[in-house]
Amino acid sequence: GMGGHCIPVDPFYLTWKARKAGFSTQFINLAGRLNTRMPHYVVHRVHEALGRKKLRGARVLVLGLSYKKDIDDPRESPSFKIIELLKEAGAVVTYHDPYFPSFPAMRHYRHLKVESVPLTDETLSDADVVVLATDHSSFDTARIAERARRIVDTRNAFAGVDAKWRGKIVKA
Repeated sequence: GMGGHCIPVDPFYLTWKARKAGFSTQFINLAGRLNTRMPHYVVHRVHEALGRKKLRGARVLVLGLSYKKDIDDPRESPSFKIIELLKEAGAVVTYHDPYFPSFPAMRHYRHLKVESVPLTDETLSDADVVVLATDHSSFDTARIAERARRIVDTRNAFAGVDAKWRGKIVKA
């Protein structure tokens, strides 16, 4: 999914302006619907990564809250919807983001209470699945790949890791 202040809003503004001028914007509307559904797809891939284990009670570590790498802006970040959906499914969710030592108060997600955890070998190996939601440069993908049981990679950040770890990586 996409986030930030203007990117999710601008296509809908363009659609509104185009309709006023008599133009069809089916492709923009379709892209908007697809991007809105991406957090649901990520959660589906988390469920697949867990194999036979259910989401209820599964320990999920989400890496990254920012809407893009290496910034401290969480506005409209798909990470929040992913976390909300995981929690609704009964998962025990924690997160790590170097830019957010505490969970930010978000207008649409005030109800979410999620613990920040340090990114240690122990937190990686304790999680049933690690979801890389934002590919911050500070994340050591080789170390994460080695220590995590399963990984759902939403940013293709693990494309270059050692082949021996690729079996535990699910692309989303």
